[in-house]
Amino acid sequence: MNRSRPTGFGTTTAALALAVSTLVITAPNAVAEPVDYEKGRETQEGGTDETGVYAAARIQYSGSVAKGGGTGNVKSVDVNWTPPPCWYAPYLGAKDFKKEMSKHIDSQLNTPGMGGTAGAALGETKRHYEDGFDIPGKPGYKDYNVKNDGKGMFWAGVENPNEPDYLKRTSCTDLPFWVENGDAPPPQYEEAITPEILAALAYQHMELPDTKVTLAPEANTKVNLPTWAWLDKAVFDEVQATAALNVPGFNIQATTTAKPVSLKLEPGTKDAETYPASGECAINADDSIGEPYAKGKANETPPCGIKYLRSSGNGTFKLQATITWEITWTGTSNPNPTQLPNGTFGNDQDITVQEIQAVNR
Repeated sequence: MNRSRPTGFGTTTAALALAVSTLVITAPNAVAEPVDYEKGRETQEGGTDETGVYAAARIQYSGSVAKGGGTGNVKSVDVNWTPPPCWYAPYLGAKDFKKEMSKHIDSQLNTPGMGGTAGAALGETKRHYEDGFDIPGKPGYKDYNVKNDGKGMFWAGVENPNEPDYLKRTSCTDLPFWVENGDAPPPQYEEAITPEILAALAYQHMELPDTKVTLAPEANTKVNLPTWAWLDKAVFDEVQATAALNVPGFNIQATTTAKPVSLKLEPGTKDAETYPASGECAINADDSIGEPYAKGKANETPPCGIKYLRSSGNGTFKLQATITWEITWTGTSNPNPTQLPNGTFGNDQDITVQEIQAVNR
């Protein structure tokens, strides 16, 4: 996603970033609260004043998301696609913002040695919020817009705590701006939170089920003996994760859905053959994959499986079974499923291959 461009007050962008750096860091973050798979739980932190405006709000996550607020286990197949590193979101009502921002500015201005360009930037930031000092495309505010408290919120930059690149994570450095309840944020803020951003965050936090492929023989097979592999529909179903942001005058949500579409088998050794030869087992009409082994099929070729051509000796081969999931999202103003990059998640299974040429099953 493109970045909005911070606009200076006649001072340097670096100085302006210094003026708001602490505020950006302390804006409500997007840590996913722990949610058990397919049970769902949602949480929002914040406070209220006499107007009923939330002082701070968290993104609410529900459905199948990672515990502990971390990144989920789904990996995008598109190496160029990444979740947003930061965004702008509702932060504080006018009275609460005045309390926090004025305290921050005064603290910085009173820091020993504060002066020069950085001091000038802080002074102009103070004028912007207190005296109505305008900058191009960003009107100033009288007394922190307190007269409109309860009619909107100041928005501020929010870091994605799961973004490893510090520079990207801290790149939403524009000064906080006012948005009336029910209005869209100004168009220059391309990173303002949207349902699409929420869908990407739900994708980032999504936790796919740890599905183990059923094998026959189960863990000990024989050289040159086809090993059947399959996944039943009952353990191979779609998964959903939802992200929502609800504050007065601004309520959006998005649900990201992962639907399994194929299984790829990697034997863990070059001395093996896969069925089909590509190792890609497609999903069946009944949403299962492969075919369960049945007595009398020992000499048949499985529609999904592996044949090892040498023994594993005293060790094992690590069979990797990777499921590809089709990812789509729906949400506020987007009722029809919209594609996101496919995701994958794989499991390793230890396979012992014994040097016996034939066996009765």
